[in-house]
Amino acid sequence: MSYKKVILNEFGGPEVLKVIEEENLPEPAAGEVRVKILAASATFTDTMVRKGIYFGFKETPPLSPGYDMVGVVDKIGANVDGFERGQMVADLTVFGAYTEYMLRPADSLVPVPAEVSPTDAVSMVLSYLTAYQMLHRVAKVKSGQSILVHGAGGAVGTALLELGKLLDLKIFGTASASKRELVEGLGAVHIDYAQEDFLARMQAEGKVDAAFDAISGENFKRSFQSLKKGGILVPYGFYDNAMGKGGSVPIDFMKVALWNILPNGRKASFYSIGDLRKKNPEWFKEDLDALFALLKEGKLKPAIERAMKLEEAAEAHKLIESAAVKGRIVLTVGE
Repeated sequence: MSYKKVILNEFGGPEVLKVIEEENLPEPAAGEVRVKILAASATFTDTMVRKGIYFGFKETPPLSPGYDMVGVVDKIGANVDGFERGQMVADLTVFGAYTEYMLRPADSLVPVPAEVSPTDAVSMVLSYLTAYQMLHRVAKVKSGQSILVHGAGGAVGTALLELGKLLDLKIFGTASASKRELVEGLGAVHIDYAQEDFLARMQAEGKVDAAFDAISGENFKRSFQSLKKGGILVPYGFYDNAMGKGGSVPIDFMKVALWNILPNGRKASFYSIGDLRKKNPEWFKEDLDALFALLKEGKLKPAIERAMKLEEAAEAHKLIESAAVKGRIVLTVGE
């Protein structure tokens, strides 16, 4: 049986993404499960993988992007217990999820409640899990505290707003004017970064307990200056660097590390979903289970601007890089 997948044979722009057809389905080895993909996220991280600039990513073309997925168990390899054919599962794949079928280690899969939709469920895997772990595992925010969220209208940003609202946080969110309605609808105070100095606003508001920033160097510095004594900055990406706007990832790391040494009463802690999963693998399943429970209870409603077909992956990447997406894009796979 043949199946489709999206591949890139070289790093580059959206045009390098091609849909190909493989002649035969992959067969699971011992300890593996073949998953029929139902949904995969199209994320800014995927665009960095496509360009070959995702920090720490060592895979080389040909490869398929796709950082996360939700699908159903299609075939089970030897020595695998706890799964059955047709069961919905999720995983953080890092790459490879832009496909109709893929093999995954059974011990990396997390069961998904049958009551939730694949498009909502896949939003939990990268975007919401990143937000959840930054809030709870890294910043350890408490009810009633205040936070600053950059890119508040994006995939992780909207997840931070929604999860922060559940914690009764006071939230300030920077985003373009076009995303004001979305940001305010999720309970945050919107700051138009093109028209207002967010640092001056934070100083006027009395500063915040935590700031979440994926923009890069100078923005990290200004976010750090927005913190109260005892506050924490959580950098988790390098948007400006990825978009060719200057800056250096290693230098940014060193600068942030230096701030932790200086006696300023504040701290910073970089977040990487992959690194934290390697260090504490049990947290990945615990936290994703918690998010699926919130989703099942109707306490979360992911901001999905558009569901697109797998074959539209290149167009999805163009939209993401134009910063026009409010929330997230999900690629639906198969029928």
